[in-house]
Amino acid sequence: MEALLKFSDIIDAVVTRVGKWASLLAIPLMIVILYDVIQRKFGGQGSIKLQELEWHLHTGLFMLCFGFAYIRDAHVRIELIRDNLRPRTRAIVEMIGGIICVLPFCALVLYFGFDFVARSFESGEVSASTTGLTHRWIIKSTIPIGFGLLAMAGLSIFLKCFVYVFGPTNLHKRAGYYVGTHHLEELGTAKIKD
Repeated sequence: MEALLKFSDIIDAVVTRVGKWASLLAIPLMIVILYDVIQRKFGGQGSIKLQELEWHLHTGLFMLCFGFAYIRDAHVRIELIRDNLRPRTRAIVEMIGGIICVLPFCALVLYFGFDFVARSFESGEVSASTTGLTHRWIIKSTIPIGFGLLAMAGLSIFLKCFVYVFGPTNLHKRAGYYVGTHHLEELGTAKIKD
């Protein structure tokens, strides 16, 4: 079980590093948006290339940080239900959700995504606008990369939850971060009874 947690930590480190670097795309995104707004306001016209660059940067930011958000438990979920579940139940629900939803969906997107990018690359796909950006395959490649990172994050979360449910109690603290045990400790109830 310790080996599963170590493997999960390695996956977390990779996904986190990519997510943190990708989050820096927010800086050029803000600069491009500001420049585009100023250009429209005072220059009288916008630029198709700038608009498409905004979409590309936003897509890259979102897709490459998707797995990072899942690792950090910062994605959208129904907290009203989840917060009222015991940590062991949360872990079981998370494992079932990972096996039934997250990993199969990521596998489908990866399977079709690589072909999607390859066709775009081979055809030399460009923007539908005559003044738009070229090399459309670059932005399309963030889809399989992003879902690959999300699949890695899903596997990591599954392993942590698996260790929490089936592993020894001395590993609960390390494995239980994702199922909410850290919140209980922060509130002063370090003893968690399942």
